[in-house]
Amino acid sequence: MKLINRDVDYAARALVFMARANKPTVSVAQMEASVGVSRPFLRKTLQKLHKAGILQAVKGKGGGFALARTPQNIRLSDLVAVLQGPMKLNDCLFDKKLCQHHGACLLRHKMAAVETRLLAEIDAITVKDLL
Repeated sequence: MKLINRDVDYAARALVFMARANKPTVSVAQMEASVGVSRPFLRKTLQKLHKAGILQAVKGKGGGFALARTPQNIRLSDLVAVLQGPMKLNDCLFDKKLCQHHGACLLRHKMAAVETRLLAEIDAITVKDLL
């Protein structure tokens, strides 16, 4: 089980690169080697972040992407939400039906507490923390 998928990993690397570059815009070509992923894949990932308001896109000569928020205001949980969807450790579905013990299951309640703490930790990590 992976908590963070590769899209989130690459996006975090790209945003750290952009924050360190300290330029108005950074092109996908400039990020490609540092992030370690192909241009088309990286562009697609960054476009999703742009659509979510995490990045700004600048078209034309000298264009590229820029952070739409300061590094301390971009959380790892933002990237997860956009690129991975909701994080659930405790999925009690079997055959697309809730288990008959769903309401009284002690394991589910214990896992819910672990999930709450984990999500709080992920929410506390910002791009600034990764610089």
